[in-house]
Amino acid sequence: MKSEERERVLQNPEVKALLMAMGEEAAQGQKLEKVKKYKMLNQFVKKGETLFVGSSLMEYFPINELQQALDKPNVIYNRGIGGFVTEELLRYMEACIFELEPSKLFINIGTNDIASPDYKQENLLANYEEILGQIAERLPECQVYVMAYYPVNAKADFPTVSQEQKAELFRTRRNPAIASANKAIEQLAQKYSYSFINVNEGLTDEEGNLKEEYAIDGIHMWPNGYAVVLDNLKVYL
Repeated sequence: MKSEERERVLQNPEVKALLMAMGEEAAQGQKLEKVKKYKMLNQFVKKGETLFVGSSLMEYFPINELQQALDKPNVIYNRGIGGFVTEELLRYMEACIFELEPSKLFINIGTNDIASPDYKQENLLANYEEILGQIAERLPECQVYVMAYYPVNAKADFPTVSQEQKAELFRTRRNPAIASANKAIEQLAQKYSYSFINVNEGLTDEEGNLKEEYAIDGIHMWPNGYAVVLDNLKVYL
């Protein structure tokens, strides 16, 4: 098939819908595989340690490698799952949180909710409150740290992101919506007497965007960006 004909076929609405459905099915399968892997790993964890949980922004945090430069490395487990929304974390709280019985919990979940075309902040907050409520009930002694959502960079162009993908990525996931959500989850954390950590100092440029040198695609970060985040949260570890 010639490239022009192939492109015409791919632009067919029915074909695009089918490919999108196939992609979503594959993504769900990957999430379930990670949950299964975590349940297996949970059989070998040292309980009562530190846990990171959330979506890809947490899964991609190379915390155990970066923390080797700290004076006193900690035992840290990472149960982030790329693509997770708050509803999915609620569904898999046992595997991602409760089976580890953490003494400290750092949570960053909800940016994929913000990225949804039908995003409503009240729905995000309702799910987030259910998450925190379950943690408060099941892990009353756990120190919980609600992390601020990282800024994005919808302005710069990145080699791995086409203009069509860029429009889709940043349809609703923009810094004003993120700032509003951060303010709301900070108030929610206070309701449960949990700590809200704004870990974004040093991540933004003069316009408030995620610095281009830290960004892979405008959303996810390279390790140099996570090194800034670790420097901001190390006092809580």
